[in-house]
Amino acid sequence: MHETTTPGRARVAAKMAEEAMRLVDSLDDGQRAIAVWPFPSDDERRRWFYTPTDHGGLTLAAMTQPQHRLVFRLVASGLSTAGYVTASTIMSLENVLDQLEGFTASFERRRGRDPLMYFVRVFGTPSPTGAWSWRLGGHHVSLNFTVIDGALSATTPLFLGADPASSPLLGPHPLRPLAGVEDLARELTRSLTGEQRHVAIVSPRAPTDLVGANRASLTDGDQPIALTRIWRKQFDGEIGAMLQQAQERLDASTGVGAADLEAMSFTHRPKGLAAKGMDAPQRDMLDALLRLYVDRLPEDLADEEATKFAGAALDDVHLLWAGGLDPGQPHYYRLHSPILLAEYDNSARDANHVHTVWRDPRGDFADDPLARHRAEHDH
Repeated sequence: MHETTTPGRARVAAKMAEEAMRLVDSLDDGQRAIAVWPFPSDDERRRWFYTPTDHGGLTLAAMTQPQHRLVFRLVASGLSTAGYVTASTIMSLENVLDQLEGFTASFERRRGRDPLMYFVRVFGTPSPTGAWSWRLGGHHVSLNFTVIDGALSATTPLFLGADPASSPLLGPHPLRPLAGVEDLARELTRSLTGEQRHVAIVSPRAPTDLVGANRASLTDGDQPIALTRIWRKQFDGEIGAMLQQAQERLDASTGVGAADLEAMSFTHRPKGLAAKGMDAPQRDMLDALLRLYVDRLPEDLADEEATKFAGAALDDVHLLWAGGLDPGQPHYYRLHSPILLAEYDNSARDANHVHTVWRDPRGDFADDPLARHRAEHDH
């Protein structure tokens, strides 16, 4: 067995292969040409987005309703029940956002916000023993899974966002799909002493997006990417101007400057307050916050992922915060150790537009296991 194979990873990989084969077998020749690409196809496989752009693959709009069911069976195989409900809710928010924006056509689409504009692509031949991968991507959802020699070797990047982050419902409680990772992080940061805050809070101003953005890999010095550049194509003309104006409004709303961005820039050496400098209740909150990220995955897989911060490993996790500490203020945080990374940002739309991602700073997309696989197998 491959060295990353564990019972949980093998079980999930086998289920994914079963569901992916069902989906692929349902496709006609035209659909298959778009949806199924060779593995590894690294340049394309490692491209990922969270904007309403072409994510690469076959859209739900180009599938039949029975095929929709097969897509969501595949999605459910890679997520916990709570993760699946959250992702499904986020996708349905496209209808809410459409109304908020006046039901307009935008981004060269006949419908600017569209819950059928989610893209599925499978790389290679789904198999319980081989090497292959799949992804689902669209506005505010990006799922990327890689199987190597029967093991689910990568579950990252795993991005979930929400716009609006909070929407009214009939009743006293709003719809907040990502409330947990916002509220618990704020509670943790507000619990810090003055000395702890001096280390953890690197700027009173938040960035306008995730620092790592949608890069395939992270390098020292990375800062947020401009809104105009996180799309598959670079827009010019009216759309390009609209995106540039949106970026300028975002910059003005947070007041973030060059010194702020430098303070929160990514480095492989974690920045901020290390958990070893926290007291027991704070460490418990940090552990619970990290669990909210790994609990996006199926239960036994989430338990395996949680070993990255179990026991003494939690000491190496650093909390970095930028922005305000009151609800409604733009804010950003990062949880980072050499073997895990969670990023969160809520600055756009008057701090009602959340981006979150769970990543592997050593290499998403199973870069290291895939390199070993290539060395061990003749392709």
